[in-house]
Amino acid sequence: MNNISDRFTFIKQVAIDAGKLAVSYYHQRNKLNIEKKKDDGQDLVTVADKNTEQFIRDQINQQYVQDAIFGEESGYTEGKSQYTWVVDPIDGTSAFIFGLPSWCISIALLDEQQNSQIAVVYDPVHDELFHAMAGHGAYLNDQPIQVNPVTSLNEGLLGVGISSRMPPERIIPFLDKLLHAKGMFVRNGSAALMLAYVAAGKLIGYYEPHLNSWDCLAGLLLIKEAGGVMNNYQANDNFLLTGNYVLASSPEVYQQLDTFLSSP
Repeated sequence: MNNISDRFTFIKQVAIDAGKLAVSYYHQRNKLNIEKKKDDGQDLVTVADKNTEQFIRDQINQQYVQDAIFGEESGYTEGKSQYTWVVDPIDGTSAFIFGLPSWCISIALLDEQQNSQIAVVYDPVHDELFHAMAGHGAYLNDQPIQVNPVTSLNEGLLGVGISSRMPPERIIPFLDKLLHAKGMFVRNGSAALMLAYVAAGKLIGYYEPHLNSWDCLAGLLLIKEAGGVMNNYQANDNFLLTGNYVLASSPEVYQQLDTFLSSP
């Protein structure tokens, strides 16, 4: 436990320091060179993403050189310990580029069974640090958080995400069912941040047809520790590399949301 606890204290400070670096780029975003990871879609990257991830990697390597690291921008680096850090240096790059304050730093720690042990989601624009250690609850800064105890979809907002990797047909039927159930949705461009909002009770749930592991592992642990429920993201044996769908919410509305995915 000390190994986990020490890493928890360590990575919270790393996330805050990385946030200071990222937000310095954010305030000078008009000077950034923007690249597309692929020829189509809106999968964008800047030097801010790359340098923020490198900062996080350097900090981990200095303190825990034996740990593996899997980052969105730099891929997988093998380690010799039982732990793997999963890092998204800036989740919500498009929002970041266009000056919208809905982006964050997301870091999770997996053990040798690939179970999440630590979650940190830091929003440096608003100085909100969402954090959790498995079995010890979830927090926003110093305050414990819980999912919203709603019993109906019309009692709050549902976060929804979609990327250019997915055809529109993967999300439209879900939205149709949600709206007919008198629910309403929002999308801010950062899955990690919206998952943290579910944990904090700001959103009643979140759905996305496919998320990469760096986008959601931290947020899912936050929700679990805040009393929420979710699909088995790890049901896909290769989830770390290939991802899976994500459905997470307050307990009382999860079953209804889940039927939206299975019903014609």
